Amino acid sequence: MNRVLRWVFFTVIVRTVILLVLGLNVRNRERLPTEGPAVLAANHNSHLDTMVLMSLMGTRRGRVRPVAAADYFLRNRFMTWFSLQIIGVLPIERQRSEDGGDPLAACGEALERGEILIFFPEGSRGEPEQLAQFRGGVAKLAARHPDVPVVPIYTHGLGKALPKGQALLVPFFADVFVGEGLRGSDVDGDFLEALRERFEGLRKEGVFADWD
Repeated sequence: MNRVLRWVFFTVIVRTVILLVLGLNVRNRERLPTEGPAVLAANHNSHLDTMVLMSLMGTRRGRVRPVAAADYFLRNRFMTWFSLQIIGVLPIERQRSEDGGDPLAACGEALERGEILIFFPEGSRGEPEQLAQFRGGVAKLAARHPDVPVVPIYTHGLGKALPKGQALLVPFFADVFVGEGLRGSDVDGDFLEALRERFEGLRKEGVFADWD
């Protein structure tokens, strides 16, 4: 039943919202991984980010796990069920536990199972179209799994359509720019800096009007 509900949610509800309410332009869609393990690393301005990325993966969606904060998405019974069974989130603790547990252990296990992670290097949602400082989690994953591609994805417009703290969806055309995968083994130096350079390059591919 949950599998059917998940299909209905993404194929009927999410896809309808994206195509009819928002409008979406995807550049270099062919760079999206066809199989795992892989990491989709995207900027984070809205809850729509995860929905759009999941929808782009199509039939591969069953192998995609959005990495999400356990304290936010597992707050109550309904949200826990919806997050785990419908969205398929991979919950992690934002802070290292007192017993010294590894917050990224579950991510590593998922990659070893051949899954595709959606990872937001900035951590929490930020201001629309402003790249915040990248945290170290994605670099640690790249170091532990140097042959797993980290695919940079820059989105524009989703933070304006549904910004942080808002519940009303505003029709606003969105763009998605998919970059070439970057592996930890490809980088001789600072992985975060190399990844951010990829994001800056993707952002420059678009020509956007200034925000009001």
